[in-house]
Formats: sequence, C-alpha cells, structure tokens
Amino acid sequence: MKKSVLALALLIIGTSVTAIEDTCQKKLFGRCKNVNPDNSVKEMTLGVVQREIKTGISMDEVVIALGSPNIVTKDAEGKDTWVYDKVSRVTSYSGSGAGATIILAGYNKNKENYETAQKTLTVVIKFDKNNKVESLTYHMSKF
Repeated sequence: MKKSVLALALLIIGTSVTAIEDTCQKKLFGRCKNVNPDNSVKEMTLGVVQREIKTGISMDEVVIALGSPNIVTKDAEGKDTWVYDKVSRVTSYSGSGAGATIILAGYNKNKENYETAQKTLTVVIKFDKNNKVESLTYHMSKF
C-alpha cells in the first residue's frame, strides 16, 4: 500500500519522492532529519512538524523532514496537498503487591493498573504552484 501511494505521488507531483527517501536512508545527505544513525526512521511528532515545516520550503525538504505523506491530492488549480496521518496507542502498566506468609497460611494483595491512551496527529500541508509550502495546518488529540 505504501509503495502504491508513493508511486501515485510520483505521478501526481512529478517529484522523485522515493529517490529522496532512498538517498536519505543511505545517509548520502548530511541533512537527513528523519533518519536515526541506525537508518531507522525517526518518529513524526508535533514538535518536529512545528520546528521543521515552514512556509516557503520545498517538497523535497518536507520529505526529508517528515518522510512520505499518507495522502496526496491535487486541487482544481493544480496545487498539491499532502496529508500525514498518524495514530498511536500507548499502554502503561503499574502494579504493586504486598505479601506475607506464615507457615501454611498466606496473604497476597496485588494492585494492578492498566491505562491505555490513543493519540492522533494529522498534518495537512498545501503547496503553491512552485511546489513550495503555502500553508500548514495540524490537529493533535489524545483520548
């Protein structure tokens, strides 16, 4: 699915997104911001988006900072819009226990707590006719 989205992006925007990512993953660029030293992709966070994506930067710079978009569309004026949509679930566990044993009698009281939270981050980047960032909007929620 991801490769088909990338292929569609290449056809729609005429930019070699995969070539940029491949180059970045191979660490040939000194400015690969979305790749860790072990070649794993860094996590896209709201802080990364706010720090790296500015009005006027190119599509190439967006791909270097955030990776491939989930959705690529083109409006009636020929302007591209990229959507990054990330959903994550965090489960935390905390437990405590106390126990005492006297010969054959025993007492054990465990207190366990599981908590699950889901986070969403949706980033919408609109480009102008020169393939430069025209606007950036985002929405983050946690529940």
